[in-house]
Amino acid sequence: MNQERVFSVLLGPHVSEKTATAAASSSQYAFRVARDATKPEIRTAVERLFKVKVLDVRVLNVKGKVKLNRNGVAKRSDWKKAYVRLETGQEIDFTVAE
Repeated sequence: MNQERVFSVLLGPHVSEKTATAAASSSQYAFRVARDATKPEIRTAVERLFKVKVLDVRVLNVKGKVKLNRNGVAKRSDWKKAYVRLETGQEIDFTVAE
């Protein structure tokens, strides 16, 4: 996988209360990923960008919510989320920029 694809696979970390507890207890992190990204691409992107060893990757498609507004009904975009589990003793620090 070329370097350009590595940067386009991961769109950013997905931070929520659920992902914060998962990161603290089992070194599992959540990322927003491209809709066409595969598990091997996600694994390679995380390993190259953060220099860690990935144990497994779980992927799910999040369906966009249907919302009511003053113009009628609108639908939010669908997106893809990946849960990445790291080997024990490794962690990703999102606050430090290299």
